[in-house]
Amino acid sequence: MITNNKLYWIADNIISNEFPDVSHALTEPDGLLAIGGELNPDRLLDAYKKGIFPWYSEGQPIMWWSPDPRCVLFPDDLKISKSLRKSLRKTGYRVTFDQAFLDVVKSCAEPRLGSSDTWITSAIIINYQLLHESGHAHSVECWYRGTLVGGLYGISIGKIFFGESMFSHRTDTSKICFAHLVQLLKERGVELIDCQVYSEHLASLGARLIPRDEFSRILNQYCSLKHKAPGNALLWPENIDFEI
Repeated sequence: MITNNKLYWIADNIISNEFPDVSHALTEPDGLLAIGGELNPDRLLDAYKKGIFPWYSEGQPIMWWSPDPRCVLFPDDLKISKSLRKSLRKTGYRVTFDQAFLDVVKSCAEPRLGSSDTWITSAIIINYQLLHESGHAHSVECWYRGTLVGGLYGISIGKIFFGESMFSHRTDTSKICFAHLVQLLKERGVELIDCQVYSEHLASLGARLIPRDEFSRILNQYCSLKHKAPGNALLWPENIDFEI
């Protein structure tokens, strides 16, 4: 790696151990740690275990981030509002796991209201599909009358789940998926859900900010590929019906 204006440039041909310590991340923009390299499953898993994630636009070099503080959700802190509880009880919705991963990612990649840009690039889609095939990337889907109307996806390593993105085509459908995900992860002994960057949407579900040092300690304790659950795709149900 080389440095350029205090940022690290990552060589394309290096697979792992090339990331600097997250303490070197910039404060402005918050968390920008390194630039460059190429996406591949090994590099992505190495990054996540160190509390680093890619976030960039198509045509840009890859930007690697580790913000401080970090937005996380401890499973026991999940908040279910009255309106969300009402949505969870609506008939007609069906929640599944790992049944339409690529469709979920592509739906998350669609430009949001008021923006024509997306950070879910073609390289992101390809490599996260590979992670899904290896049992590390998972999706949750919400269906209404046979149509995919909400979903989310993320990476599972050891006892940590790294949330990546979610979408809704009907009111609360991403939150419905999230509530079911948290319930499943609690049953599987997951200690923490990484939400990356704070938003009011995530805060309404119980997410909060913790110092990056604390986040790193949690990763060091629980984020190991030696833990089988829930990273093994065989342990994820096709569909599920929880009392929430």
